[in-house]
Amino acid sequence: MKSYFSAGGALPWWMSGLSLFMSFFSAGTFVVWGSIAYNSGWVAVTIQSTMCIAGLIIGFFIAPKWQKTKVITAAEFITKRLGYKTQKIYTYLFLMISIFTTGAFLYPVAKIVEVSTGIPIYTSIIFLGVMILIYTAVGGLWAVIVTDVLQFVVLTAAVLIVVPLAFDKIGGVDNFIEKAPENFFNLTNDEYTPMFMIAFGLYNLFFIAGNWAYIQRYTSVATPKDAKKVGWLFGGLYAVSPIIWMLPPMIYRILNPQLDGLADEGAYLLMCKEVLPVGMLGLMLGGMIFATSSSVNTTLNISAGVLTNDIFKHFKPNSSDQTLIKVARISTVILGVITIIVALLVPLFGGIVEVVMSLAALTGGAMFLPPLWALFSKNQTGKSVLIVTLVSLIINAFFKFISPELLGVQLDRASEMGMGVGIPIVLLSIFELYFKINPTENIQYIDYQNKMEVNSERVEDTSISENKKGIRVIGVGIAATGLLILILAIFAKTGVMLVGIMGLVVLFLGGAVILKNLK
Repeated sequence: MKSYFSAGGALPWWMSGLSLFMSFFSAGTFVVWGSIAYNSGWVAVTIQSTMCIAGLIIGFFIAPKWQKTKVITAAEFITKRLGYKTQKIYTYLFLMISIFTTGAFLYPVAKIVEVSTGIPIYTSIIFLGVMILIYTAVGGLWAVIVTDVLQFVVLTAAVLIVVPLAFDKIGGVDNFIEKAPENFFNLTNDEYTPMFMIAFGLYNLFFIAGNWAYIQRYTSVATPKDAKKVGWLFGGLYAVSPIIWMLPPMIYRILNPQLDGLADEGAYLLMCKEVLPVGMLGLMLGGMIFATSSSVNTTLNISAGVLTNDIFKHFKPNSSDQTLIKVARISTVILGVITIIVALLVPLFGGIVEVVMSLAALTGGAMFLPPLWALFSKNQTGKSVLIVTLVSLIINAFFKFISPELLGVQLDRASEMGMGVGIPIVLLSIFELYFKINPTENIQYIDYQNKMEVNSERVEDTSISENKKGIRVIGVGIAATGLLILILAIFAKTGVMLVGIMGLVVLFLGGAVILKNLK
């Protein structure tokens, strides 16, 4: 169980950090942020830069705190800290929301395939959804981690080839700046205002620190120091990556300014199709598919973990590990099928940008901040965090779905996001003030402290052999990718030198990982 859902609890920090980056970064980078970059330019970079700040704060203060809890899932922490009844309600809410989240993540993968190959989007959703649920069900968290790290290498190599070739296609950087639409390099615009950026930054902080799937990345490493490094690596990568990754769709705006409607969701791939040498587009496409899929497999794994560890195991506490792994795999398959159905319905909800932003505003602060607050506060109780979550969700849903029809009041993007994070902060602060004025002994917190003391005395399995296997697979995968890029350089008609150098770099990196692991 521990191996299946937390990789034995001793995952190398760099692997966990890269996996966190890919799980979050790939959720809609190529479709959601690519669409915003095509339409609004540098605004897409500003939006993603908020994730850098969030990652650094998490690394300093929050990730080590999660690691010290020694839990397999966030639901297990909620049970210990706030009681089983509270956990039960949160679990049902989380599972319901995670089904929509994974559906929203699966849709961009299929969109990428449709744009690049012409295969109908519904066929892609079903085929890819089935493939993802199979390898996640078979391999657990290790399957997720290995896939994430490999795709990080593949995509970084591919994008570093795309960017210079894209600039060359439009006549260089000067031409790009000269032909860019007015206000294309503004940090904000009318839709994504400074207030939106602040609210979205707070949302990212709560989401990356409190999302049950991402908590898994902090609890799966061996020490609090390693957990800090996971957050810092995530923040460091987001300090540079938004600029590099958002340039291709921005450059495509200069090349073809005619995309409209949902067609702009394909801007990223269309740029790649224009400039990548033969074979490299296939590699880029494979990387995009499985990197974007990482958000699906991450959520599937943790959702199956919650169903197995926190629901099934509660009713059948004496179940063997063999039985629990069976339940985990069956849960993954069932959740995967539901995810496919939701992804098929995304176009009916107004496109992926609308779905992702609405989900963020509605659920981010309400679901993830209250338990996160309880991680640091000794005053909050199960009742107080539940009230905050439910009241916030009801108010957000009212202004999203009912207010426009009933009152004729529709919130803009900044107000929607501001309300989504602002209401839970205000409500939790009120409760905190109330508990300070009316101090009582919090039995739940005292019980939790006692459980924490027992946990701290537990000797952890360092899973050295398991780590070696995982790193070996990654090393071989990276080296094979480098070799593949080198072979593709032979057939390339453009960018031969660029592709060849990148292939050598990736091959050397893979060889270094293998040699270090052998030692």
